[in-house]
Amino acid sequence: METTSRVGAQSPAAEGGARLPFARGTVDGYQQASFPWYGLDEAFTGPRWLMQVCTAADGAVEHGSVGHGDEPSVRHEATEDKERFAVVVTVAANPVRRSADGTGVLEATSVSSAAWLAGVGLLSFTWPGQLDHSLRDDWLDQQTETAWVLADDLAGPAWSTLSLPVDGVPTPFHYRESEFGWVLAGSTQAGVHVGAYGRGMSAYGLGFAMIKDIQAYVA
Repeated sequence: METTSRVGAQSPAAEGGARLPFARGTVDGYQQASFPWYGLDEAFTGPRWLMQVCTAADGAVEHGSVGHGDEPSVRHEATEDKERFAVVVTVAANPVRRSADGTGVLEATSVSSAAWLAGVGLLSFTWPGQLDHSLRDDWLDQQTETAWVLADDLAGPAWSTLSLPVDGVPTPFHYRESEFGWVLAGSTQAGVHVGAYGRGMSAYGLGFAMIKDIQAYVA
């Protein structure tokens, strides 16, 4: 799969449905990106919030996420039918390139990169009720590897095609559902890859748009 290294996934968090202590990024990190950010379009009127950006060794912003709806907690029986959220991941479209220190090569990013980041993002807010804390890491490692394999096979049977508006233009996305929620990924005419994940909010009614003012996501 053409992608950057496996970074940017939010760490797992507390048991029992506590809110994840992900460190919200500051708006400065988003403003330093050389590419446009994407979120849900103006048809979505609910809360919007910043998440995090990921930077390369040279400080260049590579990807980041913004949230919409309820700030998610780790899924468990008490919350799985109540939370409604969608997170949009924007990934810079980069070719194969030298690392900042000149000692290695960074792989290209692709729609698969966005699909994997979205898949792992959804997992970070998921905790199967039958598992105790001691088994959480093993489960997460296994599911993360599965998300990697699925993202590397976007033409496979796990994915269907879904057309959604991006800046008002119908755009094809790769889409899959699981017991934990849904994941989708595609590319925009603005030269970035977009991934998204969520639950409690149907993906079929979503639209995406370039964020004109990132301050709209500052609480």
